[in-house]
Amino acid sequence: MKNNIKMKKSPIRKYIILSTIFIIIIILIISSNTYKRIYSSNINKGSYYLYITTGSEFKDVVETLKQDSILKDLNSFIWLAEKKNYPNHVYPGRYKIDSMMNNNDIIDKLRSGFQDPVRLVFNSTRTREQLAGKVSKQIEADSLSLIRLFYSDTMISKYGFKPETFTCIFLPNTYEVWWNISAEKFIERMHKEYLQFWNDERKEKAAKLNLSPEEITTLASIVDEETYFNDEMPSVAGLYINRLRKRMHLQADPTLKFALGDFTIKRVLNIHKQIDSPYNTYKRYGLPPGPISIPSISAIDAVLNYESHSYLYMCAKPDFSGYHNFAKTLSQHNINAREYQRALNKERIWR
Repeated sequence: MKNNIKMKKSPIRKYIILSTIFIIIIILIISSNTYKRIYSSNINKGSYYLYITTGSEFKDVVETLKQDSILKDLNSFIWLAEKKNYPNHVYPGRYKIDSMMNNNDIIDKLRSGFQDPVRLVFNSTRTREQLAGKVSKQIEADSLSLIRLFYSDTMISKYGFKPETFTCIFLPNTYEVWWNISAEKFIERMHKEYLQFWNDERKEKAAKLNLSPEEITTLASIVDEETYFNDEMPSVAGLYINRLRKRMHLQADPTLKFALGDFTIKRVLNIHKQIDSPYNTYKRYGLPPGPISIPSISAIDAVLNYESHSYLYMCAKPDFSGYHNFAKTLSQHNINAREYQRALNKERIWR
């Protein structure tokens, strides 16, 4: 009788065991798939920068990822993002997505707003418009919003400048900033860098020259336009300082080009020297009202650490190397000038 009961129970026991094993297998499969959806790399290509603009929503992020075809499985990303409540925590910025990152890594980074900074670079630039163009290509703020503030009387007076000297606030360099920095915050950052740059040592050197930081920058902008070479800048700066001290006209050709609005002029003529402008240093004594460009830090330091010499004149070398011949007397300068003019004539350069 007992044996019969065992025999009857045996199929039931087998069924239970098999069912349990089947359920375990299903659970393992589901768990494995879930694990893969969360923790397996979901990147289609190498490192990638995801840009999330200010005011973006979750659907905008998804659309960007879709358009860029960055994810192997977009649906698994959306599924986990909703599970982790990312749609309610979308933050703008520039985020680096590495090739081995999984959905969990990506969502945690985006949800925390842990963006990667931009190395914002701009070099010496002639106009505010050019600067706005260079900067806007590297951050979210567009060129129009930057230009508007560059000419804003409110913004200019806020930082203690005049319209003619506001460009002094910009020091060509490399800066680490957030990609979504606003135009206002960008100028605020530039002012902070300006205050750090003009430390006590530089201020003391400027004071010894009886020039303000803005006047030093103005002279540096002329030096920067006169020579391409850092090793010649202190000599050029020393020449202009000599002329300032002797109350001679600076007679700087770049200031005429600025006044005329044409830096393409290669040969300055007497007619150019007649322009009625506060930037015409052939007619007006002293420095112009403000910088004629946004000079390099090298040019600013060249003025502060100018070369002490007796030169009062300079003329571009006739070999068109970009270097200059310097002279102490007008007669020697005229000789140098004639040599350069002959070189221009030979190359048929008339303006």
